[in-house]
Amino acid sequence: MPAARSAVRVLAFLAAQAGPAPAVTIARSLGLPRSTVYHLLSVLVDEGFVDHLPEERRYGLGVAALGLGSAYTRQAPLTRLARPVVSRLVDATGQSAHLAVLHGPEVLYLVQERAPGRPALVTDVDVRLPAHLTASGRAVLAGLPPAQVRALFPDASSFVDRTGAGPRDLRSLQRVLREVRARGHATEDGDVTPGLASVAQAATDHTGRPVAGIAVTFRAADVAPDERAGLVAAVVRAAADLSRR
Repeated sequence: MPAARSAVRVLAFLAAQAGPAPAVTIARSLGLPRSTVYHLLSVLVDEGFVDHLPEERRYGLGVAALGLGSAYTRQAPLTRLARPVVSRLVDATGQSAHLAVLHGPEVLYLVQERAPGRPALVTDVDVRLPAHLTASGRAVLAGLPPAQVRALFPDASSFVDRTGAGPRDLRSLQRVLREVRARGHATEDGDVTPGLASVAQAATDHTGRPVAGIAVTFRAADVAPDERAGLVAAVVRAAADLSRR
């Protein structure tokens, strides 16, 4: 067990570096004996998890380490992590819920669950919609650097119109995103489908970067303003749950 723990620490240390590191630096940084580090590195090199650069006397991550990362993507995709969260959100609110990720200036819907008796939505799985019009898209965009938002919406042609509502240019979108950040969650009311409204929150990865928007959609006329606070609270809890997962 100590050897396994030390090997994991060596890999974690190398993953955190900007480039390959000398064995002596690894040993000193981790508080391990040099002989132990050289032995671990030798095994990790043999197994492909570490590459040895003899001319530089340094060690960096190998191809096998990349394979672990891609295996995680295959085995624990966002859809698998999000599906039970979305299902619980539907149970908690009695409204339809969905999860979407940013795909250029659009959002791509990965998960949707319709609540019984609720209206059909355009936000079906694999459907794409303009990110600036959807609550999910706004929730994610509000957490991105301004330069990235500008790159996604470089000119007026980037702003697709569905119902005559919603931002039409970058300045108005920036105003909407400031409101999202101030409010703590995103909304849209009739911007995607007349008569329907949504509230959304972004789920983040371990670095705090927004990776997806989770939302509930409902008939605007059926939910009073004071009742929307309960929907917002449920969505915020669901986003926090997904972020932890």
